[in-house]
Amino acid sequence: MSTMNMKTSTALLLGLAVVGILAPFAGLYAQFLMKCVAFALFAVAFNFFTGNVGLLSIGHAAFFGFGAYAAGYATKSWGFTPELALGVSLFIGAALGAVMGGMAIRRQGIYFAMITLALAQMVYFICVQAPFTGAEDGLQRIPRRALFGLFDLSSDHAMYAFALVVMLVAVWGFQRVMEAPFGQVLLAIRDNEPRAISLGYDVQKYKLSAFTMSAAIAGLAGGLKALTLGFAGLPDAHWTQSGNVILMCLLGGLGTPLGPIIGAILVVTLESKLSGVGVVQIGSLAIDLSSKVPIIIGLIFMVCVMLFRRGIVGEISAALAAAKPTEARGTAEKGIRPS
Repeated sequence: MSTMNMKTSTALLLGLAVVGILAPFAGLYAQFLMKCVAFALFAVAFNFFTGNVGLLSIGHAAFFGFGAYAAGYATKSWGFTPELALGVSLFIGAALGAVMGGMAIRRQGIYFAMITLALAQMVYFICVQAPFTGAEDGLQRIPRRALFGLFDLSSDHAMYAFALVVMLVAVWGFQRVMEAPFGQVLLAIRDNEPRAISLGYDVQKYKLSAFTMSAAIAGLAGGLKALTLGFAGLPDAHWTQSGNVILMCLLGGLGTPLGPIIGAILVVTLESKLSGVGVVQIGSLAIDLSSKVPIIIGLIFMVCVMLFRRGIVGEISAALAAAKPTEARGTAEKGIRPS
């Protein structure tokens, strides 16, 4: 999430709100939209750390999966309302992030990535054996309780509206953080960490704070996914889920404010469409595309990376930025003061 001025970030937020509100009227299923919102929030959380600090985490699936289990269990077994269940997932994500970040944050590059992966796998094996996760069966039929005990969320459209509000609030919060001095320090650390150290900043503290915040919102995204879709399972905590969120951010544009959201929607849409294709007959050869979804998405990702090295939104932003100096120079040559 790159830094933006207040006007640009507000316009982005309003645009997201308008698109989210109009999406159900375009004939899209609420279940599909809720999944898009949950994974878009997950991608935004991942991008906040990796895109702004420059360290690759392969352990964010731990926060997402454990957050899903926490919210699902709190709702199903303790009778928590949605806002309390999401609060539990937020707290669990932050606590895991503080512990894992404390162990890994002093490392750089591939070493940091491998430590986060190893710690995430430990969390995954805890989920496999813990009694409250349902093991391979997962937590199923998670009920939708009334919001604050007052507002019924049993209908898909009501639940989608709630999920959309949660995502918009989280995106707004990240935007405000990046506009604050804290966000500027994160960008300085990403661009030139030795210089940030020489200026007197405690870079380890800043990186750990960013990692914890990212983990907290990733846990929130997992909780939102569990409450909206009514299921939390082992795939949510598996390392491949970390791969999925990396794919979403790279596809849309890592470090851009809108890229992770676009990437998440594209990946969820591809998974949904390809899994419903079934068997395709090519001559005498029958191919079951529904079982080849990861391979197909991987091939599409390879093509996109070759064509759009900065991601879709990143390439568009770079093209617009390159066009502005040309326009300003052309205006100046005409003797007209640019506005």
